Amino acid sequence: MAVFLRKLLRIGGLPDDMRAEVEAEGVLFLAEYLPVTRRFSGKIPGRRANANVTSYAGSLALTNQRVLATMSTVPKLAGRTIDQRWDATQSGTVAVELSPAGMQLAVDIAGVDSRFSGELSMHYKVSIPDDILSRLPRRSLSFDVPPEYVFRAVGVPYHP
Repeated sequence: MAVFLRKLLRIGGLPDDMRAEVEAEGVLFLAEYLPVTRRFSGKIPGRRANANVTSYAGSLALTNQRVLATMSTVPKLAGRTIDQRWDATQSGTVAVELSPAGMQLAVDIAGVDSRFSGELSMHYKVSIPDDILSRLPRRSLSFDVPPEYVFRAVGVPYHP
């Protein structure tokens, strides 16, 4: 029932502009209306949580050039959780693992901002076929994010 409602309301679909981008790059894998589980335990200015688990909907696109994933709570509006090229430098505060069970992001939030402490992770629950995984240049990535990324991921308005 939940997938039907997400599709009906178009929550978790890839926005048209992003779809055009990934199609131009050669789509290896595209999944929309996925369940995304966000786990947050810790504190940032404006939010303190102990083992907070929240469900969202999202999309995951693997192209010849990059990994793109979004998370949505309203129709036709999606925030990027990862937009990382395969050939980019692989270092930073976000670690990503692609596996047959989907995509897992783990954020070192204390590394993002010294005011933050705790743990933040997101799991995109989708079966990625082994033949797709074998065609990827890598199964793990890492990159840096600004503090705004963490604020938005845990649902706190960002004020610089």
